[in-house]
Amino acid sequence: MKSDLDALMQARGLDALMVIGNASHNPAMYYLTGGGHISAATLIKMRGEQAVLFHQDMEREEAAKTGLKCISYSAYPYQALLKEAGNDPALAAAIRYQRMFADLGLARGRVGVFGFSDVGSFVAILDHLRRLAPDLDLAGETRDGSLLMCAMETKDETELSRIRKMGAVTTEVVRRVAEYLTSREVRPDEVLLKEDGEPLTVGEVKSRINLWLAELGAENPEGTIFAIGRDAGIPHSTGTDSDLLRLGRTIVFDIFPCEAGGGYFYDFTRTWSLGYATPEAEKLYAEVQAVFAKVMDELDLNAPFKEYQKLVCELFEQDGHQTPLHTEAPVEGYVHSLGHGLGLNIHERPWSSLTATDDNLLKPGVVMTIEPGLYYPEQGMGVRIEDSVWVRPDGKVEILAEYPYDFILPMKKWKA
Repeated sequence: MKSDLDALMQARGLDALMVIGNASHNPAMYYLTGGGHISAATLIKMRGEQAVLFHQDMEREEAAKTGLKCISYSAYPYQALLKEAGNDPALAAAIRYQRMFADLGLARGRVGVFGFSDVGSFVAILDHLRRLAPDLDLAGETRDGSLLMCAMETKDETELSRIRKMGAVTTEVVRRVAEYLTSREVRPDEVLLKEDGEPLTVGEVKSRINLWLAELGAENPEGTIFAIGRDAGIPHSTGTDSDLLRLGRTIVFDIFPCEAGGGYFYDFTRTWSLGYATPEAEKLYAEVQAVFAKVMDELDLNAPFKEYQKLVCELFEQDGHQTPLHTEAPVEGYVHSLGHGLGLNIHERPWSSLTATDDNLLKPGVVMTIEPGLYYPEQGMGVRIEDSVWVRPDGKVEILAEYPYDFILPMKKWKA
C-alpha cells in the first residue's frame, strides 16, 4: 500500500523517487497523484516526506486537486534554460531536473526513476543529468519486482471499492452482450443475424462492448478478447472482426476495462457456446470448470501463488493435457499461468508463473485473477474461466463480481 512506500524506499536504499509523464494511463504517476488531466509532469518524493508535483502552469488547478505540494514549471523559465543549454532541449530539461532536486535539498543520494515517457528523449535527458549531478545515483528497476509494484500489490479500502465498482460495470456489460446474442434471429446455416437481417460479426459485437463500457464510465485501452472457434483456442487472440457469430462454437470472452482516465482495471472471462455445444467442447469446459472450482477451494492465506499454478498443471495433466510443468512452451492444452495481480496495471504482482519468486504471496489485501483454461486451436475450440478475487483480512477469498458460469446460452428465437 502507499503507506508502505517509505519502508520500501528504506529497504532498497532509495533517498527519493522521481516519476515522470502524464497522470492518466501512467500507473506510477496515477498511483501517487490520483490521476487527472496533468500532462508531462514530474513528481519527486523524498523518503519520509510528502511528494511534490511539478507541473505545467496551465494545469495548476488540476495539479492542486491532487492535494500534493505543487510547483509550476514556470519557476524554472524554459527559455532561459534553453539559452543556458545552447538550444539543446534535452540538456535544458536536465538542468531543470537538477534544480528541482537542489530546491528540495537533495544534492546527493539514490533516486528511483519511474513513469512513462518517450524512451529516446528520456535517455538523452538522463545522460545529461548524470553529468550535471554526479552525486545523484539514478536507479531503474525491472518492472515485476519494482518498488512501486510491491507497494501496489496490496490494496486499501478505497482502491478495493473502485475495483469492485469496475467489476459491477464489467459484469453488466457481459450481461448485455449475453442478452443481445441470445435474442438474435438465426439463419438456417446457424449464423446469427443483426436487426437488419445481415450476419452478425465479432467486430460488431466489440463495437457494442465499447459503447456500453463508455456509457457506464469505463474505458477499454487494452481492447477485448472476443474470439470464436479456432481463435478461441489461442489464448490472446482478440478474435477476427470479420468472423461470423455461429451456434455451437466456443466463444472466449475476456474483458478487462478500466476506469475512465486510466484508473483501476477489472479482469473477467467467460466461455460460451450459443444454442448448443459439441460433446468435445462440453468435456473441455467441464474439465476447466472442475479445476477452477478446485483452485478456488484450495486458496490459502500467505501461500505462494505459484503453488496453485503447479496444482493446476498437475490436475490438467491428469486429464491428459500438456502443461508448462513438463512441456516447454506448449501451444495446446494448458499454455499459460493461473493468474496475476490486478490494479492500476492489468497485470501486476503477485505473479503465479512457475518461475515466480516465493514472495509473490496471497497476502491480505491482494487482488488477483484466477483463470485456468484449455486450448485446442486445430480442433476449433478453447475454454477459459476467470474471476477477479480479493484476499480479505480474515484470509478468505472473495470474488469481487459474481456472474453465472453457464456454458451453453439458450437462444430465444431458435429451436434445435
